[in-house]
Amino acid sequence: MKGITYRDGREDGVTSTGAGRANTEFELRGVNHVALVCRDMKRTVDFYQGVLGMPLIKTIELPMGWGQHFFFDCGGGNALAFFWFPDAPEPVPGVSAPKDLPDRGELLSAVGSMNHIAFDVPPDRIEEYRDRLVAKGVDVGVLLNHDDSEFGVARDVHDGVFVRSIYFRDPDGVLVEFACWLRELDRPDDVRHEPRTSADRTV
Repeated sequence: MKGITYRDGREDGVTSTGAGRANTEFELRGVNHVALVCRDMKRTVDFYQGVLGMPLIKTIELPMGWGQHFFFDCGGGNALAFFWFPDAPEPVPGVSAPKDLPDRGELLSAVGSMNHIAFDVPPDRIEEYRDRLVAKGVDVGVLLNHDDSEFGVARDVHDGVFVRSIYFRDPDGVLVEFACWLRELDRPDDVRHEPRTSADRTV
């Protein structure tokens, strides 16, 4: 199984990239950053830097009183960013983000929303990381073994489990996931479903 090679030369974990599936249109090197919106930047810094340990690497005061834009190092040369707007609308549970954790039956969010953000973690440490989050007072869901069964999860790890994950929420209700790949997504049946269209929607 091929590992991730970081900018500093480290190799760790398993990638999701299947052999022969390279992008032939653009040289995309991963996610530069994802930008979210928070209600309280100090509380956001306390959570992402203080609880999750992500270093705060850049702060910007936006012009004309628009607000702030802060960046955190989330590993692998990637960044997680937050805007703070003084006049941002309040979030709507089930619209801007799911109402609760997926293992509690909530996954729905609106078209155009960011349903959740997942951070890659080492497979051999995900159980430890769940315990550490709980010890820090974070409400964490059960450890899920994602497979291709009817309900998409298995009680135990088996050859068909491709990723394991835990979910929790940040202070503004953003759904956060720690996930670890268990194999490369290179099997013939990994891509087998026809994409649905707007005509299939029920609203």
